[in-house]
Amino acid sequence: MKIVVALGGNALGNTPTEQIELVKETALSIVDLIEEGHDIVIVHGNGPQVGMIQSAFDEASKHKDNIPLMPLPECGAMSQGYIGYHLQNGIRNELVTRNIIKNVTTLVTQTVVDKADKAFENPTKPIGAFYSETEIKALQAQMNLPYVEDSGRGYRFVVASPKPIDFLEKESIQHLLDKRDVIIASGGGGIPVIKENGTYKGVPAVIDKDSSSAKLAEIIDADIFVILTAVDRVMINFGKPNEQAITSMNIEEAKQYIKAGHFAPGSMLPKVEAAIDFVQRKPQSEAIIASLENAAKAIKKQSGTIVKYQ
Repeated sequence: MKIVVALGGNALGNTPTEQIELVKETALSIVDLIEEGHDIVIVHGNGPQVGMIQSAFDEASKHKDNIPLMPLPECGAMSQGYIGYHLQNGIRNELVTRNIIKNVTTLVTQTVVDKADKAFENPTKPIGAFYSETEIKALQAQMNLPYVEDSGRGYRFVVASPKPIDFLEKESIQHLLDKRDVIIASGGGGIPVIKENGTYKGVPAVIDKDSSSAKLAEIIDADIFVILTAVDRVMINFGKPNEQAITSMNIEEAKQYIKAGHFAPGSMLPKVEAAIDFVQRKPQSEAIIASLENAAKAIKKQSGTIVKYQ
């Protein structure tokens, strides 16, 4: 089967050293799926990593005039490169250990967004370092971004979180899939680009990784969309005495759980919403939300929460 796997933050680390060790464990679960004969496309998050990259340039620019502030699209591209390197290295090593011959490729991916997306009218995602009000006003000449006061810790630039609508590298992804390569694509949701006068340019924005994964799964006609996270199953009444694990839910049930406030924003909510989006567009397919270590079991319906059309 053709499977798109969205890796949650527990699959990666906050520092390069930590990440290399965590990715060794992540590779075990990914190669379990490959060993079963599945074709895999991996999408990873990059929140801590892209923040680390941008903060490093921000801090360096404070002390050295010849070091510029680094635009967010470039920071996203850097994070795709170094996270992809760790993933492809870890997966390739595990493949070699199991005597499986496969190419593993990271593709720096540009995700097309609509410049008329209403998210651009109300940027809400803080990025980068904290500044004094005087500092951030001066830096606006370079960044040209709005800013907000963040929790009493200083001021930060804010960007929009638009919806993904396409991928410039989708034909390359499909070509690699046809060769049965393992592909790492659309890291961090991809580098957001808009079309202007027939060409594309990067824009400072943050695309939700789960939403981007669902769109990629739709475009490449995946059989299953798997979101791997830190828990075995989706829970309702999470953390309460009547907490309940959900083994399967259809779209209407999932929407009712969302309406009842069972899923936290920034945690399980975007995962459930992405699963709904994929299944709505591909009613014959399924989405699964499961723990990283139980990925292979989830595909066999022995773990995880299945999201289906009806």
